[in-house]
Amino acid sequence: MLTPVKQGSGFRGRWSAELAVQAALAELENPGSANGANSAPAEPWHTSSDSALTLTPDPLFAIILARRNRGRSVKRLATFVCACALLCVSAIAEKEPCSAAGEDNEFLGIRTLRLWPGDAPQAKGKACEDIPTLTIFAPQPGHENGSAVVVLPGGAYVGLAANLEGRQVADWFTARGFRAFVLQYRLSSNGYLLPVPLLDAQRAVQMVRGRAADYHIDPNRIVIIGFSAGGHLAALASTQFVPGKPDADDPIERVSSRPDYTVLGYPWIGAISTDTSHLSYCKLFNVMDRCEELRAAYSPDLFVTKETPPTFWFHTFNDETVPVEQGLRYYEALVKAGVPAEAHIFANGRHGVGLGKADAALDQWPNLLEIWLRAQGLLAVSQAPKP
Repeated sequence: MLTPVKQGSGFRGRWSAELAVQAALAELENPGSANGANSAPAEPWHTSSDSALTLTPDPLFAIILARRNRGRSVKRLATFVCACALLCVSAIAEKEPCSAAGEDNEFLGIRTLRLWPGDAPQAKGKACEDIPTLTIFAPQPGHENGSAVVVLPGGAYVGLAANLEGRQVADWFTARGFRAFVLQYRLSSNGYLLPVPLLDAQRAVQMVRGRAADYHIDPNRIVIIGFSAGGHLAALASTQFVPGKPDADDPIERVSSRPDYTVLGYPWIGAISTDTSHLSYCKLFNVMDRCEELRAAYSPDLFVTKETPPTFWFHTFNDETVPVEQGLRYYEALVKAGVPAEAHIFANGRHGVGLGKADAALDQWPNLLEIWLRAQGLLAVSQAPKP
């Protein structure tokens, strides 16, 4: 099975481009051979950036698409070209893409902080990928409304779509008066299986709430938003929150990790599954022998209660990576528990669209979100704590 590899000091969760080319060549010579028992998971994205993670088509996913049109040599040739292009791009992906505490840009109103002052719980080392961080984006001075948002980018727990589903989303919220916090959570591709990413998400919400006065926000106006795997994690954080320990030595641990509102974009709700007809966390990280145990512990739809935050959810009907039925399962659990929820299912749009730019109708989802946020009172100015 193809496994994540480290190339230079670049992103450790990146699939080996050389192996991808080999798979593409195998598909050219023997259609259908590339998606057998030894192939990599079929993800419609591929990380390849020298500074921030960006998304490019995954050649192995292209192989899968080509299989649906066997006999069309053009498809298989396109697969090979895509893989070769990726090999060229990977050669320049040398800079570590994760953020580090202290890499601040006051000019742009951006700061990065560690989630824990020392080693994070269950840390495996002291490298960048072992240190979860929050990168803070400030709104225009004088335009703050006291609301905050914690942003969880997706990436199948292999990487983080830090630009598409991180910075761009943070900028959208800060333009509307929010203070935004983009979470760099630890990745399963680096050995941090669940629940470690959940610990990071819980701590992120606690940090925002525990330091609300420092950030000039209302501790009761915290939104969590996640996309794809980040949506799975946001849903977990919304259903498996910790109440806080009033007598804790760490003041951050004294407050609740429950978000006040949840926004989910094409969430990978059914990540923990033995069904490998779609993207499976268990297959991806070779934990099929523990899959039922993990599914029972980390499937968000199993933990929805009346205490789950009000939720906004959008998905696309033809999402082939995360079927819309997964989101529907979570939405139905919200309805059953009496949780206020708003759902939008668009006819067209691939997985991983971020803020849009894919379809004339789908591009309207941020406008629908803005209407929902306004209805919750989150765009009006709050009596935010003063410094």
